[in-house]
Amino acid sequence: MTSFGAAGALGAVFRPQLPPERLRSVVSAADEAGLEQLWLWEDCFLESGIATAATALAWSERLRVGVGLLPVPLRNVALTTMETATLRRLFPGRFAVGLGHGVQDWMGQVGARVDSPVTLLREHLEAMRALLRGERVTVEGRYVKLDGVALDWPPPARPAETADPGAVAASDTAVFAGARGPRSLRLSGAAADGTVLDANTSLAGIRRARQLIDEGRAAAGRTDRHQVLHYLNTATGPDATDRLRAELVREGHDPADGPGVAGDAATVAEAVAQALEAGADTVVLQPTADEPDPEAFVRFAAEEVRPLLR
Repeated sequence: MTSFGAAGALGAVFRPQLPPERLRSVVSAADEAGLEQLWLWEDCFLESGIATAATALAWSERLRVGVGLLPVPLRNVALTTMETATLRRLFPGRFAVGLGHGVQDWMGQVGARVDSPVTLLREHLEAMRALLRGERVTVEGRYVKLDGVALDWPPPARPAETADPGAVAASDTAVFAGARGPRSLRLSGAAADGTVLDANTSLAGIRRARQLIDEGRAAAGRTDRHQVLHYLNTATGPDATDRLRAELVREGHDPADGPGVAGDAATVAEAVAQALEAGADTVVLQPTADEPDPEAFVRFAAEEVRPLLR
């Protein structure tokens, strides 16, 4: 079983446009098919990331589950870290978490919008990673304020040598960050253990992201591994091309050359290979919002696409 962050890992998304009660059948299909990773979103105002992750982990035997992303303006860092540590103790090595700015319009709707999203994300990442390492944290930041806070039950550290080669989540203390712009990508390199690139990212965007992440890492003096996870718009089946074109239009892309792939397993596997070559370590197939059979989609990823990557 491939660790989170191991080079060449493949996953799929359960989109929150599906009702929560659909999750169980998708998890079962993914688990039975041998899918490596299932990723969830905490989008306003659809579904909770932590609640769905806990449920998916409990319903599966081996599936690794990630939340990408949790919007930090909605969350107190102590609570987010407690939830993460609890799931990592209950399901060692099977839970990944990513933090992001949140969609600013949504944050405004709930009264959580901040003047400096980059500052908030940096403070949240630094505090959360320290708490997960078992440290006692006192900080008086612009947004994050902690007074002698330490977890009673941090995730137990696992030596890096016990992990798969190249795995970033060797100790269950890793935190990913979602990033798009140059400042956020440099921040992720400096303050996170991995970066989540959304499905709006082109192959050139992956290469540029790697460069900016490395700039942030160099400025922070970091020499540990930093993993890049890329969501890939994916459609398969008889109407795949039409559904992908509609998805790209909804996202404001030119449907003729927007980021994504439509076609059979060989076509999708080639697109995955190109993303890996561009600098991604993990590719997560993101179905269209109107995917007619999400259970079949995760089986397609595991049983048809994955063997072509080997």
